[in-house]
Amino acid sequence: MDIRESLGMATRTLAANRLRSFLTVLGIVIGNAAVIGMVGLGQAAQRYTQGQFASLGTNVLFVVPGREDARRRGIQPPATLTWEDAQAIATQVPAARWVAAQISDSFLASYGSRTTRTNVTGTEADFFRVQSFDLAGGRFFNELDVQRHSRVVVLGSDLAVKLFGDRSPLGNRIRLNNLSFAVIGVLEPKGAFLGSNRDDAAYIPLTTMANQLTGRRSPYGLTVGFISVSARDEASVSAAQFQMTNLLRRRHKITDEDDFYIRTQKEAVAIAGNVTGVLTIVLAATAGISLLVGGIGIMNIMLVSVTERTQEIGLRKAIGATERDILQQFLLEAIVLAMAGGVLGTAVGTAGVVTIALVTPLSAQVSWGAVALAVGVSGTIGLVFGVAPAQRAARLDPIVALRTA
Repeated sequence: MDIRESLGMATRTLAANRLRSFLTVLGIVIGNAAVIGMVGLGQAAQRYTQGQFASLGTNVLFVVPGREDARRRGIQPPATLTWEDAQAIATQVPAARWVAAQISDSFLASYGSRTTRTNVTGTEADFFRVQSFDLAGGRFFNELDVQRHSRVVVLGSDLAVKLFGDRSPLGNRIRLNNLSFAVIGVLEPKGAFLGSNRDDAAYIPLTTMANQLTGRRSPYGLTVGFISVSARDEASVSAAQFQMTNLLRRRHKITDEDDFYIRTQKEAVAIAGNVTGVLTIVLAATAGISLLVGGIGIMNIMLVSVTERTQEIGLRKAIGATERDILQQFLLEAIVLAMAGGVLGTAVGTAGVVTIALVTPLSAQVSWGAVALAVGVSGTIGLVFGVAPAQRAARLDPIVALRTA
């Protein structure tokens, strides 16, 4: 019996028991759908994160308070960075081009009867250059606004719509934490950054934020959340990191472990990539357990099939079928069963990825390589778990088989 004839017989046999075949491969379907979904979303998350950092430019550095491993252990970082540190970086680090200290908090923003809670960032004039913001209208605040503690605000595009609808906010006044601020600018949409929607936010001078809303002072000066620095060019990033590290160690009189750390844009992208990569591997491994369970289900149902079809096997052997023919037929049934589950699972996983891409900012897509791998693994599972039942069927003695039947 050639392989095409065996394949046709295997397909007809499985089609005759559709419900049982479907229930048998359900584990394969779930496992493949999970693998396709996790791989697709993991890759999308990596691209999204890389795109977020790339939107800042390739020469941005972040100075963060606290020890480097503190955040990983869930420890609240101490207030070790100050505005004076940022001013020292701006004047004493030759490789730094723009420097912006930041303080952020959440407040109620209101205009007339419209009120919404939003994130407010107090920062310096160079913040908009470091973050590569563009204006939709009006102007950014400047150094004079920072020095005068001016109550001026630049709105993100989403916040402007929430408070003013289709009207222009420029020239109007909003209230932040019951203090009146003049709207001087509206930003072009920028999108989220590391889970924070930069369009649903307000930006005010650092001094206004510190002295009128939520500032904190330490013995070393006005504390800030972190400092963004733009190096003069991509080639100056390493020099800026080295110069800032030396400067801050001198200012903080550090002789042992640093009470701050500096991340470059490339390091941040690499860390985010590692995190999403590990997450993808863990989830894919979990999905692999479903594939294993699916394989065991196939072996179980094939063993039942051998018992049910003992008479058929005996008759076929009695009229000349060889052990190889029987082995080939049952192996093909197991492989076809597993690959059908793989194709169905791939379709379900792809549909899930496309659905999530439609309702989230992730540009999720499924690569042909992932599809080929998923279907190939399914076929391999069918082959591996189909060997034992196929051998059992092939080794049946025709006389014993007919008597058993």
